[in-house]
Amino acid sequence: MEREKIDIDVVFVGGGPAGIAGAIHLAKIIKSRNNGQLNVSIAVLEKAREPGSQLLSGAVIDPRALQELLPDRWLEAPFEGKVTKEKEKIVYLTKQSHFALPIIPPPLRNEGYYVGSIVKIVKWLSEIAEEEGVDIFCEFPAKEPIIKDGAVIGIRTSDRGVDKKGRKKPNFEPGVDILTKVVVITDGARGNITKIVDDKFGLSLSSNPQVYAIGIKEIWRTKNTVLQPGAVIHTMGYPLNDLIGGGFIYGMKDNLISIGLVVSLEYSNPTIDPYLEFQKFKLHPFIKNMLLDGELIEYGAKTIPEGGWWSIPRVYGDGFLIAGDAGGFLNNQRLKGIHLAMKTGMLAAETVALALEKNDFRGEILASYYRKIADSWVKDELWESRNFHQMLHRGTFLAGMHSILGKIFRGRAFGLFDRLPTEAGHKLFKKLDEVEKVEYNLEFDGKLTYDRLTGVFKAGITHDEDQPIHLLVQDPSICIERCSVEFGNPCEKFCPAGVYEIVEDDGQKRLQINASNCVHCKTCDIIDPYQIIDWVPPEGGSGPNYGKM
Repeated sequence: MEREKIDIDVVFVGGGPAGIAGAIHLAKIIKSRNNGQLNVSIAVLEKAREPGSQLLSGAVIDPRALQELLPDRWLEAPFEGKVTKEKEKIVYLTKQSHFALPIIPPPLRNEGYYVGSIVKIVKWLSEIAEEEGVDIFCEFPAKEPIIKDGAVIGIRTSDRGVDKKGRKKPNFEPGVDILTKVVVITDGARGNITKIVDDKFGLSLSSNPQVYAIGIKEIWRTKNTVLQPGAVIHTMGYPLNDLIGGGFIYGMKDNLISIGLVVSLEYSNPTIDPYLEFQKFKLHPFIKNMLLDGELIEYGAKTIPEGGWWSIPRVYGDGFLIAGDAGGFLNNQRLKGIHLAMKTGMLAAETVALALEKNDFRGEILASYYRKIADSWVKDELWESRNFHQMLHRGTFLAGMHSILGKIFRGRAFGLFDRLPTEAGHKLFKKLDEVEKVEYNLEFDGKLTYDRLTGVFKAGITHDEDQPIHLLVQDPSICIERCSVEFGNPCEKFCPAGVYEIVEDDGQKRLQINASNCVHCKTCDIIDPYQIIDWVPPEGGSGPNYGKM
């Protein structure tokens, strides 16, 4: 197929905080060296309809990276409210009661930070990027890297106008081959371009396996001011007593609150359903009293890389760098990653600027990116928490003690072990005959609790049904012949959007994929026990369309 070829000097794949911050920083560096002229073409490829509209985060924002990126403008950011000591607490939930912890552990203190909507923040940053001369191409999903002679030399974008059987429709447009000097991959947790490059170049061979959590979140409008803007409540305990995770409730402007539950994708019982755990969470009296007479405004879900420092892959190679969630730059101990995403995007930009000066984009030159990370506060922060997630598997109490003593022991587990191992979550499932089935017995009341399809509607999903399915199951027979017997088809439970269903036609069971429900969280790609599901981007613009997440 003849494809249009476009030459762009530097391409950032993904318009999240890492990609947008990196593009802004690179443009500023180049202008500072060229009398205010941007003589290098910089582009950001984004699969969503507009900047930020497929992003989701808690979010309590540490402004450190934002202050470095925009020292004179960072306070213009559309924050929801500033966190003060009086506005934050940690609450332990029992099944029917709750109590606030008397002390907030240092890593979880948020005084001086800001509650924000990552959608609004990135939209604002995107406007600044365009002011700096950066081109942002929305509805341009990156399909695959273009690799030649062992180097990444560009990105191929997805075709448009293909029907579900792979035939060209009247509006067919082939994807574009964007040829570039260097690609900065910022496509988020379990991004498809990162996944391909990792497999191709063996980037994770010396790393711990990356481990993930799923975060399920809703925005509610309450009848009265339940929480002041900038209020932060984190919860422990119910309903996740035997699981790693916790809840959050943050105060926003206009009587809005964001509420969510994070569940580590490392549980062993395949009958656990994170979506239903979230519904149980909302029925707890402490939460229920906040939401009564309120209105569900928005719903969404995303996965979060939690492995820490030892799970970060090699983040450079011939023609490419990896930043943000794509590289696993998130501090699970602090429950924060936006500032790390922005900073690694900025450090990638500084590395690219050096490579442009030398006109040399080999891995030997781009390796200075890793040295920049190692010399920055990114490593300082992640080094102290490098064993925290592994300690959570040994119990919340030990993890808490490890967190408190982290500065004394400089992150060594028990003060002795420099590096604890992790195991990929998909390997932890036990067979059905080894576990006790979890029974939820929930009825959705349409007031506090909702079924998955209502959530899908509240995610604002747009998706042309007549396009190829973007959730590729390599061997669907495994789902019926093995998985139903061994694990009970956990895809019906771990997907927060009801994408996967086992249905029966004429007495024969088959897997039905409701691709138009997908909220792009990639949980299926991560935790499928057989690792036969590949998430790839659908047609540009398809998927959730968040406004306040």
